[in-house]
Amino acid sequence: MESGISARPQWRWTRLAALATPLALIVLSGACRKPPQVKVDGSSTVAPITMAVAERFKSEQPGIDVTVGISGTGGGFKKFLDPQPDLRTAINDASRPIKASEIETAAKLGIEFIELPIGMDGLAVMVNPKNTFCDSLTVAELKRIWEPASTINNWRDVRAGFPDLPLKLYGPGTDSGTFDYFTEAIAGKEKASRSDYTASENDNTLVQGIAGDPGALGYFGFGYFEANQGKLKLLGIDSSDGHPVKPSLQTVRDGTYKPLSRPLFIYANKSAVARPEVRAFVEFYLTHAQSIVEHPKVGYVALSDELYTLARERFRAGITGSVFGGHESVGVKSLVDLYRAATKSGS
Repeated sequence: MESGISARPQWRWTRLAALATPLALIVLSGACRKPPQVKVDGSSTVAPITMAVAERFKSEQPGIDVTVGISGTGGGFKKFLDPQPDLRTAINDASRPIKASEIETAAKLGIEFIELPIGMDGLAVMVNPKNTFCDSLTVAELKRIWEPASTINNWRDVRAGFPDLPLKLYGPGTDSGTFDYFTEAIAGKEKASRSDYTASENDNTLVQGIAGDPGALGYFGFGYFEANQGKLKLLGIDSSDGHPVKPSLQTVRDGTYKPLSRPLFIYANKSAVARPEVRAFVEFYLTHAQSIVEHPKVGYVALSDELYTLARERFRAGITGSVFGGHESVGVKSLVDLYRAATKSGS
């Protein structure tokens, strides 16, 4: 284990052995109480960051149980905004800003939320390593492949000179924030995608599919490519200037990898934050996110010092709502400007 972070953290609590007498059970009943719990769900892209934070938090706060589920950003928001308060998660991991429809649901349920940016990610577009003919694709080619009306099922139809090889597509499911972002950035409309592809909310399933299919083309978060780069071939993306760029820490940070760079978030339920265990976990998250986000076992891009400071100020002041107003973040160039203005105005 390196720096207190493992790729697959496990949360376990020691169970008391069966006791011999009813009297002993009564005496020790207080010890059987469940520890305070922080329930997190949502994006498979953000999950590795949250799991790493939770593992380090657990080492310092062993009396608090943090559970991290993966239902996709949209699936996570359904749990975050569950009509039954007892079933709601305290925190939602999100690889896109909250949608207008989700904001409306929150308002109807009386749920206030605090939006907190925690890192950046680039969406990686990949093929099988045996693919020697394709090193990059243009945004226009990706659109032709993935748009709802597409009938491209062979590489020879993607570009002149490509071989006669069946094209098999792999990508996130429709509850994924990665799916929402990719379709908005590539097709020009959220959720505008062909449906005849292998879809999964589990990125490991997509890795296995692309790695095992010579004609494969797929996409998911850059962090998962980093963790599995020996099994995959990364493509450059030409945004129409004739200069393909591959995602990396540098190209995502400086904005040259476009249009598939995006911010990542956690959303905290303001009522849940009143519980000391939730407040402690979010404080810990924002304090340590910068070092954890770019840890080799996590592999994303950290925000600037100023943006993490603004996120902490936003959280401590209890500023609710989204700076994006329910819209996707494609094309956003300066998160700092957005959050600086929102923090100063208290909105």
